[in-house]
Amino acid sequence: QVQLVESGGGLVHPGGSLTLSCTASGFTLDHYAIGWFRQAPGKEREGVSCISSVYDTRYYSASVKGRFTISRDNPKNTVYLHMGSLKPDDAAVYYCTTILFCGTTMGAPGRFATWGPGTQVTVSA
Repeated sequence: QVQLVESGGGLVHPGGSLTLSCTASGFTLDHYAIGWFRQAPGKEREGVSCISSVYDTRYYSASVKGRFTISRDNPKNTVYLHMGSLKPDDAAVYYCTTILFCGTTMGAPGRFATWGPGTQVTVSA
């Protein structure tokens, strides 16, 4: 069964950090570009970062550049999103999925992209 599961969310103070994990089963993650998205209540889903399948090209949205880092651990079939200097605006449910490409921009999810349940990130004093 093809499945993606996000984990690592939680409550953190402003300025703190979290590392999210995106672990796949039923397929090999490093064959795909992987994107992290987030959605806050009342807001549209936003693409925040991605990593390509070849050369590990990375992309970050302007809102997270310099604070977030995406990486892969192929033996663990996992993609990570390390989030630093967190702000209240970063609070959202974070999702990962396969995307069409990752380069100077972030591609959209594929037509048959698999979505996990997401992991909640709360940033509050």
